[in-house]
Amino acid sequence: MLRCLAADLWRQRRPRGREGFLGPVSKCSLAPKVAHCRLITASVFFPAFPQEAELAARILLDQGQEHNVETPHGVLHVTLHGTRNSRRPAILTFHDVGLDGKSCFLPLFKFEEMQEIVKNFTLIHVDAPGQEEGAAVYPAGYQYPSTETIAEMIPAVLQFFGFRTVIGVGVGAGAYVLSKFALANPDSVEGLVLVNIDTNARGWMDWAAQKLSSVTSSVTEQILSHLFSQEELSSNTDAVQLHRERINKAPHLPNMELFWKTYNSRKDLDLDRGCTFKCPVMLVVGDHAPYEDAAVECNSKLDPTTTSFLKMADAGGLPQLAQPAKLTEAFKYFIQGMGYMASSCMTRLSRSRTASLSSSYSMEGSRSRTLSQGSQGGQMPPSPSQTMEVSC
Repeated sequence: MLRCLAADLWRQRRPRGREGFLGPVSKCSLAPKVAHCRLITASVFFPAFPQEAELAARILLDQGQEHNVETPHGVLHVTLHGTRNSRRPAILTFHDVGLDGKSCFLPLFKFEEMQEIVKNFTLIHVDAPGQEEGAAVYPAGYQYPSTETIAEMIPAVLQFFGFRTVIGVGVGAGAYVLSKFALANPDSVEGLVLVNIDTNARGWMDWAAQKLSSVTSSVTEQILSHLFSQEELSSNTDAVQLHRERINKAPHLPNMELFWKTYNSRKDLDLDRGCTFKCPVMLVVGDHAPYEDAAVECNSKLDPTTTSFLKMADAGGLPQLAQPAKLTEAFKYFIQGMGYMASSCMTRLSRSRTASLSSSYSMEGSRSRTLSQGSQGGQMPPSPSQTMEVSC
């Protein structure tokens, strides 16, 4: 199949009378061989030799395949990385407001030490409707889907790629959407990593503050106050400047505003110890992040025997971008606790003499102890049957 894809690309792009082609291949349509599929931009050499053509196609596939997946409620833009190995769950991500799958997760999943995880799982990055780069702007008066409706679109993505279960990784609005999906489809979710989760509906005070903000602040500044801590905004960090410029220049900014309004209209998830997730959960929030208190409250509502809580220092509002190394290590622990990658080594923590991981956890709520890990390595990670609170 890879060789056929490469041959098709080579035949389409090769100039007459030449044995090879050196140049960019940009979102080439491969229909009907791959329905609804585009390969993202890469600069590749396509020689006339089959082995090298197959290697070139494999490089393109590693860059990601873009799909438009039909669902009962409309089309979702999805990017797949890796092969469709359905013997393991896929890692399915959902981004926050003002971001898309690339800007929200690419730095994390391209991080060097994350590659040990990436090579063992298929990655599926789901973009909320109209949020992907280059999306067409919705017409005036368009009724944007609710967060509940967006969650109901995800099963079609699993069916499209042939996966029975996933490990969900969501940030902000994406964490809320994946939570809705997991509650409605518990058999389809093996684990959840929820960054900056807020399970509560907007209260009257929040609603009034939002109304005032919509009058005094631009949509871009409202979204930035959702993504970053007050300290980051006051300091106008490089990350804040980067995302301010990116959002301001986005042609589909009206679509971002629609998603922002939808998220602010979310309903309470009504979580408690009796009505909660049926899978292991890791909650992640940055120290002094906008949703720090909301994440702490969510942790108090979840089953302590299957929940881990990670508060990351110096992580700001987007810990997956600010501290990819720490989040990668925590993610490895989480996956190991689920029974995957049992032989994986915690290499960064093992070789670092300055990093420390302090955990307090309880087994079935009846005992607790403290685990400190500095320069020592090789300890087994906590299992999902324990609650872990970490500051790192």
